Amino acid sequence: MSDPVPGSGIPLSARIRQEEDELDFGSFGYDTAWRIGTWLTERARADSLPVAISIVFGLQRVFHAAMPGTSADNDRWLARKQRVVATYGASSYRVGAEFRERGEDFATHSGYDPAEYAAHGGAVPIRVGGAIVGSVAVSGLAQDADHDLVVEALRAALAAQHAR
Repeated sequence: MSDPVPGSGIPLSARIRQEEDELDFGSFGYDTAWRIGTWLTERARADSLPVAISIVFGLQRVFHAAMPGTSADNDRWLARKQRVVATYGASSYRVGAEFRERGEDFATHSGYDPAEYAAHGGAVPIRVGGAIVGSVAVSGLAQDADHDLVVEALRAALAAQHAR
């Protein structure tokens, strides 16, 4: 079963992999995490998006925000999605798409406890020179919208980094 990008014939997982390859930082630190988190928070406020935001750098959560309309359940989703990134080295959306493209259900076929792992869109790895150093996650929207919001934030941060 394929999960193509509408009208392209390209599997969704291939499109996401390409995005991940493009989202590679020259450097990443606490200030960068703060700028990304602040960008996401300001965007959520401007568009009244009911999202929770988490940025993990190494094993440390370095940014967290919750907007009106979220709950502790969103925090659990953030953690579950970020565990998928840490385990698979890929965005949570891509991992879910890869399972679906094989005709499998992540919760059933991964061997991981679905209470601890969620292969739903919204958590994207932070890469520096190809190495994963953390992840950025959003929870509260449809999984494709969660994923796209994080990708947009990472692209904005990369553009700012290249402009310096």
